[in-house]
Amino acid sequence: MLQFLLRRTFGAVVILLLLSAFTFFVFFGAGDPAAMSCGKNCTADNIALIHQNLGLDKPLTTQYWDWLVGIFAGRDYSIGHCSAPCFGYSFATKQDVWSTLIDRLPTTASLAIGGAAVFLTVGLATGLLAAYKRGSMLDKVLTSISMVLSSAQIYILGPIALGLFVYSGLMDSPKYVDFTSDPAGWFMGLLIPWIVMATIFTAQYTRMSRSTMIEQLQEEHVRTAKAKGMSSSYVFLRYAWRGSLIPIVTILGMDLSSLFGGAMITEFTFQLAGVGRLAIDSVLTLDLPMVLGVLVFSAALILVFNIIVDATYAFIDPRVRLS
Repeated sequence: MLQFLLRRTFGAVVILLLLSAFTFFVFFGAGDPAAMSCGKNCTADNIALIHQNLGLDKPLTTQYWDWLVGIFAGRDYSIGHCSAPCFGYSFATKQDVWSTLIDRLPTTASLAIGGAAVFLTVGLATGLLAAYKRGSMLDKVLTSISMVLSSAQIYILGPIALGLFVYSGLMDSPKYVDFTSDPAGWFMGLLIPWIVMATIFTAQYTRMSRSTMIEQLQEEHVRTAKAKGMSSSYVFLRYAWRGSLIPIVTILGMDLSSLFGGAMITEFTFQLAGVGRLAIDSVLTLDLPMVLGVLVFSAALILVFNIIVDATYAFIDPRVRLS
């Protein structure tokens, strides 16, 4: 297991280096970042000063090396020292990129964790119930509903939910409130996004948990357990359910990594100031340091979640061996 984790970690670091290098050379080599940072009515002297202050007068390879070293050791700019991990300063807000990411992360984390808790609980329970009652009217109803809802999108259900709950006066507009200061406000502020996310993702997990559970019920070890006289409910939960979790954990890992990396559509629909909304705003304002920071940060989260998911396989199913 340790060798596997070390190998996957080394591979993740290599991917991050290649991704950051490619993105850096594309962003900072395609145009003049100083002109983007300077804004309107910018003179040639101002651009030259920005080149000097940001180190843009150096070769592009040197600029990337300075940026990479700054992540681990910090970096000095004309507007002050950027402590490690330093991803540079935003062109738009003049704030360091890392601090902005950390400020936005609680909103995205609350949205991802809360939504995952809802849709995973409801989706697994509904899927297991449909598999247990396979062929019954209940199974057909749950399967039909999940197929319809799985085709829905957040940008469609979001405005509908806002119209039903917010514009009608039943609830306040979604917003993020610090959990430590007001747990009730935190819950109510994110309830509508959670409901919308649960509506869409629950359908996916219902269908997947049902299909994987039915497949597991046909496995030899499950039939052997039934032949030994074990009850159907015990075999269902003790043997079949455990094996059906592997594809579900895979999808959950990808969903969580994308949500943590920045649920752009969800945050934009409900006007939540998270990492996803930060990415959209940075692209619209051509804020290259912020775009680069969000991209590397999101990629790192995705790789970390993938490593966690792969390592979890061995604990879920003893047949899985990580060599």
